[in-house]
Amino acid sequence: MLFALLCTDKPDHLSVRMETRPQHIAFLNGLGDTLKFAGPFLGDDEKPCGSLVVIEAENKEAAETIAAEDPYAKAGLFADVTVKPWVWSVKNPDAA
Repeated sequence: MLFALLCTDKPDHLSVRMETRPQHIAFLNGLGDTLKFAGPFLGDDEKPCGSLVVIEAENKEAAETIAAEDPYAKAGLFADVTVKPWVWSVKNPDAA
Protein backbone atom coordinates (compact mmCIF):
# COMPACT_ATOMS: atom_id res chain seq x y z
CA MET A 1 0.00 0.00 0.00
CA LEU A 2 1.15 3.53 -0.73
CA PHE A 3 1.44 6.20 1.93
CA ALA A 4 1.90 9.95 1.54
CA LEU A 5 4.14 11.55 4.15
CA LEU A 6 3.09 15.19 4.45
CA CYS A 7 5.80 17.05 6.33
CA THR A 8 5.67 20.68 7.45
CA ASP A 9 8.89 22.44 8.43
CA LYS A 10 9.18 24.41 11.65
CA PRO A 11 9.32 28.16 11.02
CA ASP A 12 12.81 29.58 10.54
CA HIS A 13 14.40 26.14 10.06
CA LEU A 14 15.61 26.52 6.48
CA SER A 15 19.22 26.26 7.68
CA VAL A 16 18.44 22.88 9.30
CA ARG A 17 16.91 21.68 6.01
CA MET A 18 19.90 22.81 3.95
CA GLU A 19 22.50 21.41 6.37
CA THR A 20 20.74 18.04 6.55
CA ARG A 21 19.80 17.78 2.86
CA PRO A 22 22.70 15.50 1.77
CA GLN A 23 21.81 12.93 4.45
CA HIS A 24 18.10 13.24 3.60
CA ILE A 25 18.73 12.62 -0.12
CA ALA A 26 21.00 9.65 0.68
CA PHE A 27 18.28 8.22 2.96
CA LEU A 28 15.62 8.58 0.26
CA ASN A 29 17.86 7.01 -2.39
CA GLY A 30 18.59 4.17 0.04
CA LEU A 31 14.89 3.30 0.19
CA GLY A 32 15.11 1.81 -3.30
CA ASP A 33 11.75 0.74 -4.72
CA THR A 34 10.03 1.62 -1.42
CA LEU A 35 10.25 5.28 -2.48
CA LYS A 36 7.83 6.20 -5.26
CA PHE A 37 8.60 9.95 -5.42
CA ALA A 38 9.47 12.89 -3.20
CA GLY A 39 10.09 16.61 -3.22
CA PRO A 40 9.78 19.81 -1.22
CA PHE A 41 6.80 22.09 -0.83
CA LEU A 42 7.65 25.72 -1.51
CA GLY A 43 6.45 28.79 0.37
CA ASP A 44 5.37 32.07 -1.17
CA ASP A 45 9.05 33.04 -1.14
CA GLU A 46 9.77 29.93 -3.28
CA LYS A 47 11.95 28.44 -0.52
CA PRO A 48 11.38 24.90 0.77
CA CYS A 49 8.97 24.74 3.71
CA GLY A 50 7.99 21.07 3.84
CA SER A 51 8.11 17.76 2.03
CA LEU A 52 5.90 15.30 0.19
CA VAL A 53 7.25 11.76 0.22
CA VAL A 54 5.27 8.83 -1.21
CA ILE A 55 6.39 5.38 -0.14
CA GLU A 56 5.18 1.80 -0.28
CA ALA A 57 4.79 0.07 3.08
CA GLU A 58 2.92 -2.89 4.52
CA ASN A 59 0.86 -0.73 6.87
CA LYS A 60 0.66 2.71 8.46
CA GLU A 61 2.95 1.74 11.34
CA ALA A 62 5.69 0.68 8.91
CA ALA A 63 5.27 3.96 7.01
CA GLU A 64 5.52 5.90 10.29
CA THR A 65 8.74 4.04 11.12
CA ILE A 66 10.25 5.01 7.78
CA ALA A 67 9.17 8.63 8.31
CA ALA A 68 10.81 8.70 11.74
CA GLU A 69 14.13 7.48 10.28
CA ASP A 70 14.37 10.38 7.82
CA PRO A 71 17.39 12.55 8.74
CA TYR A 72 15.14 15.63 8.49
CA ALA A 73 12.88 14.17 11.17
CA LYS A 74 15.85 13.20 13.34
CA ALA A 75 17.28 16.74 12.99
CA GLY A 76 14.04 18.24 14.31
CA LEU A 77 13.14 19.99 11.05
CA PHE A 78 9.46 19.09 11.00
CA ALA A 79 6.73 20.76 13.02
CA ASP A 80 4.29 18.10 11.82
CA VAL A 81 4.31 14.85 9.86
CA THR A 82 1.04 13.33 8.68
CA VAL A 83 1.02 9.79 7.26
CA LYS A 84 -1.97 8.99 5.04
CA PRO A 85 -2.80 5.97 2.87
CA TRP A 86 -2.83 7.05 -0.76
CA VAL A 87 -3.98 5.55 -4.05
CA TRP A 88 -2.07 6.50 -7.20
CA SER A 89 -4.93 6.34 -9.69
CA VAL A 90 -3.83 8.72 -12.48
CA LYS A 91 -0.57 8.44 -14.48
CA ASN A 92 0.73 5.61 -12.30
CA PRO A 93 3.59 4.06 -14.30
CA ASP A 94 3.14 0.74 -12.49
CA ALA A 95 -0.47 0.51 -13.70
CA ALA A 96 0.40 0.95 -17.38
